[in-house]
Amino acid sequence: MDATSGLTAFILAGGKSTRMGADKAFVMLEGRTLLERALELARSVTPDVRIVGDPAKFARFAPVVEDIFPTCGPLGGIHAALRSSPTELNLILAVDVPFVSAALLQYLIARARQSASATVAVAHSGGNWQPLCAIYRRNFADAAEQSLRAGHYKIDEIFAATSTLKIAEEELTAAGFPPNLFRNLNTREELAEASATAKSH
Repeated sequence: MDATSGLTAFILAGGKSTRMGADKAFVMLEGRTLLERALELARSVTPDVRIVGDPAKFARFAPVVEDIFPTCGPLGGIHAALRSSPTELNLILAVDVPFVSAALLQYLIARARQSASATVAVAHSGGNWQPLCAIYRRNFADAAEQSLRAGHYKIDEIFAATSTLKIAEEELTAAGFPPNLFRNLNTREELAEASATAKSH
């Protein structure tokens, strides 16, 4: 079975960022929007790529999934994605992690396939879980829905209550993936720094 079969990818497009002054999906980095970059990255591991967000904004780019629990942050987006998915394995990818590589995604997918009992395969890097670049099985939606209905929107808290495959930073480093691959962009300053980093490579 190759890396692309039986996998659906969902890009969490996010909304308007007050610190960016624009929708994150349409922020430009190196001449392309973050959304264009994320779509290309996701399509490198599966042809079935969808966007979680507002159809009015995103339907022209890919099929769109809308939140079932709106305004509940990324957990609401993950829940909607998994409820709509036709496949057991699902890549969840935030639009604002432009340094993630196709090789890293392939590694995460391979690790998820090796652990059939894990509800989610997720990296723990830089002292934090990285739930917005992780591989989820569809049944994670059940735990997510329970949490959302209880008014708890922190994704990390669900990992302790489900069968989670933790991919440690040491494992990633040994496999050649530096912790800064998961760096996300939240401010104009971080965007400027990212542009400078991209130009130097």
